[in-house]
Amino acid sequence: QVLLRQSGGGLVQAGGSLRLSCRTSGINFKIHRMAWYRQAPGKERDFVAAISSDGSANYADFVKGRFTISRDNAWNTVYLQMNSLKVEDTADYYCQTAWKGRDYWGQGTQVTVSS
Repeated sequence: QVLLRQSGGGLVQAGGSLRLSCRTSGINFKIHRMAWYRQAPGKERDFVAAISSDGSANYADFVKGRFTISRDNAWNTVYLQMNSLKVEDTADYYCQTAWKGRDYWGQGTQVTVSS
């Protein structure tokens, strides 16, 4: 059974930082591309960042220079370090991977940035 279990998130003031974690089980984590998405109330789910098995990362323009995605293959965990948070970063954040043609998602983590 593939499981993605998220932790982190919460309430932070604008300009602050948070770190999200997503620990996986049921997959050979080190070969998987991992990604983070977010969904604000009333909006579609948007891509935030992804990291490949070789450690190369790519980011949505709206988080470049502020967010960093990383992975720890020893702990089967992907992280999203979020710095210089803005009110518009408020959303539910989800980690994601794919296996055998199917997407798997974490349970979601709420991030609220206050002004």
